[in-house]
Amino acid sequence: MLIKNQIYEAVVTDYTAEGQGVAHIEGCAVFIPNAIAGERVRLRIEKAQKTWAAGKIVEILKRSPHRVNRECPEAKKCGGCDFWHMDYEEETRLKAERVRTCLNRIGGEALEEMPILAAPTCFGYRNKAQYPVAVKKGRAYAGFFRAGTHDVVEMDRCRILPEESDAVRDVVISYVNQFHISVYDETAHKGLLRHIYVRRGTVSGQILVCLVVNGEALPHAEVLIDGLKKVPGFTTLVLSINERKGNAVLGDRFITLYGPGYIEDTLCGLVFRLSPRSFYQVNHSQAQHLYELAISQAKITKSDTVLDLYCGVGTITLIMAKAAGKVIGVEVIPQAVEDARDNARRNDIHNAEFLCGDAGEAALELERQGVHPDVVVVDPPRKGLNADAIEAIVRMSPRRLIYVSCDPATLARDVALLKQRGYQLENAQAVDLFPRCAHVECVVLLSKTRN
Repeated sequence: MLIKNQIYEAVVTDYTAEGQGVAHIEGCAVFIPNAIAGERVRLRIEKAQKTWAAGKIVEILKRSPHRVNRECPEAKKCGGCDFWHMDYEEETRLKAERVRTCLNRIGGEALEEMPILAAPTCFGYRNKAQYPVAVKKGRAYAGFFRAGTHDVVEMDRCRILPEESDAVRDVVISYVNQFHISVYDETAHKGLLRHIYVRRGTVSGQILVCLVVNGEALPHAEVLIDGLKKVPGFTTLVLSINERKGNAVLGDRFITLYGPGYIEDTLCGLVFRLSPRSFYQVNHSQAQHLYELAISQAKITKSDTVLDLYCGVGTITLIMAKAAGKVIGVEVIPQAVEDARDNARRNDIHNAEFLCGDAGEAALELERQGVHPDVVVVDPPRKGLNADAIEAIVRMSPRRLIYVSCDPATLARDVALLKQRGYQLENAQAVDLFPRCAHVECVVLLSKTRN
């Protein structure tokens, strides 16, 4: 067992799923933030267990050619980004390797390489921000959580957000300090303002501001609205009522204080309405490539019925409706289903139907009704498909299954389960929707091999 606070020398050989470097010392795996594979480092053991340890770099003895100067001065403190210390080439390499390794080790595949679609820029791409609010020396401020904590790191500028998002944050914080609006204390469960949520349409430029509050009213709201009107693109202000304890950001009730309560944006030639709880990919340009890739792999014809589980506001559903005979979208969030139906109307699409419910339960009910889609599309949360969803897909027996994933490990687990039930992996492609962050998307095509 390694000794805490002891200095060791090691070579970084790999990465964790979260992007930390991995070294092995005396048979123990050591996880090292801000390390790059191939580097030789001196490190201090910060935490030691029997089979693993956490270390911190004291000195870099052999520097990787992929190491760069951080373009974000708060990157080491903030828990939002993971890779500002390395160049983008190494970041995309490790993400592609992570997907390939998961599909091989967990999914039982034998892929020799994994293509990845790199993003055109690492700056200003993220169309949604959620700033937690805190107080320091009697002054409110907003930023992002320090990694692994609920300590809020203050920063002037987030490099992966558009400037308008930070401008909204500054207006809200100025208003909060001017009128001494109380800030939520999660320990005491007291205080009003919890989070500042900002969503900006990449094409439309429209901005939705949603303040998450532990209450039902906002004092002097007219002053805040006047300030927000100075931010280019500001369209609507919404309160999200969240009076519950816990880590969930948005509440279940929403009050529109200004504007329509939603914004619009254009994706793949279609216009979408976006409310605070609507799922919408945060990287617009890469989302278009991702969906185009999924559609091309599905090979849909006008005689096909397509089922889109976890459909959100109907992005993939409605895009595929242009090629299919009929599409059915399933989503558990009622507001997102309402948005999806509205999006179908505004885009003059008449062959799309949307159902509100749990993906697995709804799919099983559709199967009981005799619905047998030719193509099924799934874009589940990080936990992947549940047992009901897999059972329903197998019973429906689609000839093709398109799986869009934000977690390579759960994707690989589900691929292995589906292979046992008569499907095989035909194609896999990683897509980087989150430059400078550890997450990576992947789209795979599975086809039916037997009954």
